[in-house]
Amino acid sequence: MSARDVDVLVIGAGLSGIGAGWFLQQERPGTSYAILEAHDTMGGTWDLFRFPGVRSDTDMHLLSYAHRPWQGTESRAGGSQILDYLRDAALADGIDTRIRFGRKVVRAEWSSAEARWTLDVQTRNGPETWSCAFLYGCTGYYDHAAGYTPHFAGVDDFSGQLVHPQFWPEDLAVRGRRVVVIGSGATAVTIVPALVEAGADVTMVQRSPSWVFGVPAHDMTAARLRRWVPDTVVARAMRTQSAALSIGLYALSRRAPRLAAAFLRRGMRAVVGDEMVAEHFSPHYGPWEQRLCVAPDHDFLRVVADGRARLLTDHIARFVPSGLQLGSGQVVEADVVVTATGLAMLPLGGVQLVVDGSPVDLGETFVYRGAMLSGIPNLALCFGYVNASWTLRAEVTHQFVCRVLGYLEKHDAESATPVAPLGMRPRPVIDLTSGYVVRGQDRFPKQGDREPWTMRQNWFIDRRAVRRARLDQDMTFVARQRRDPKSRRPTHIVGQAS
Repeated sequence: MSARDVDVLVIGAGLSGIGAGWFLQQERPGTSYAILEAHDTMGGTWDLFRFPGVRSDTDMHLLSYAHRPWQGTESRAGGSQILDYLRDAALADGIDTRIRFGRKVVRAEWSSAEARWTLDVQTRNGPETWSCAFLYGCTGYYDHAAGYTPHFAGVDDFSGQLVHPQFWPEDLAVRGRRVVVIGSGATAVTIVPALVEAGADVTMVQRSPSWVFGVPAHDMTAARLRRWVPDTVVARAMRTQSAALSIGLYALSRRAPRLAAAFLRRGMRAVVGDEMVAEHFSPHYGPWEQRLCVAPDHDFLRVVADGRARLLTDHIARFVPSGLQLGSGQVVEADVVVTATGLAMLPLGGVQLVVDGSPVDLGETFVYRGAMLSGIPNLALCFGYVNASWTLRAEVTHQFVCRVLGYLEKHDAESATPVAPLGMRPRPVIDLTSGYVVRGQDRFPKQGDREPWTMRQNWFIDRRAVRRARLDQDMTFVARQRRDPKSRRPTHIVGQAS
């Protein structure tokens, strides 16, 4: 077997890909694997986003790996801290030696005759070909090459600088300059207080409000507990507590949205007051129909409340040379306009999939047990939760992939293909109404209307289910090398999951 021919290929060396490497090493020590990363550095999202204030929007006890608990006191760490954490984790376990940088996978074709994937990979030195028995996509949701900016009339007339947060210039100076941030989502809520801290004169323009949830910036509970209790026990307890709070608020929002809305408004009202909540913080949608915007120590709400940042709720009529003209006619002057207007979603990093010569439309497939896809052999994608940390669901998926690999080995099978039942009603795999989700959902696999084809948003159920799930339910296996040499006709096997 050559260096480019391995048992498992992982696409992406971000949070998911590094975690996948750890699970493969721990649970499948005899399995050869490599991680193909398009960029020259690891870190994925946390290496890509460099805008001021970039940070986790989930608790660090949940974002960090279970095998490597977060040791800091920050409840939401900054992007550079998370990037350092990921690099340390990869180096500590030798995962960095399995990463092949500067390799962008553009096409992957499955051959049933050979029971292998063949990957076309672009590098700066020319094309390469890689192959594997099992392909695992850990690329996340986002298109790293492009963000989303809606069309604005007159944008070419603007005499200042236009910046998208995804491509923040390293040399952009904001101190003393008029900076207008367009948007109301998590990026805008994150970037506004950071720009204020950097000395900018900041105005945020939102077409419609978002739900903002204030959380403590620091959590000293774990540090105190570590004085008396072993780290592993503290980490498990903090992770369970944080997950329960996150999932609990999501469940409350779905089952009793008015009660959840009242709870969130009360928190915002305590910082900005009744009048501002009525004018600028009353979304037209219910809590968790879109992602909550998290504000550590209410930082965003505080800079708005004390006037260090201005907040305008209006639509943008057009750009003018000096800035923006709003629907009301008001002109907001700007030296820099930041379009925090969303991201572009891209499944599997844009890799073109082909199965036995037929191109695959991911939007026509169903997700099996939150990981594999209907009709596609020996492939898994890492999906995260919408209501909790990406890592929680990623680790469940890593365990599931290792179980499938173990099942294939135990039953001397070479491929596993989920088969979706006829007549299943499709639903979006990401059940949110956020603009970036709605724009991209047709390109993503769907979830079904029954088990095991749904995407649960409950880590407590999923972490048990991954160990007990029957792998032979709605799954077809092909025996290894048990074929007529001439017809190469496969033989199906059925067995109980181990």
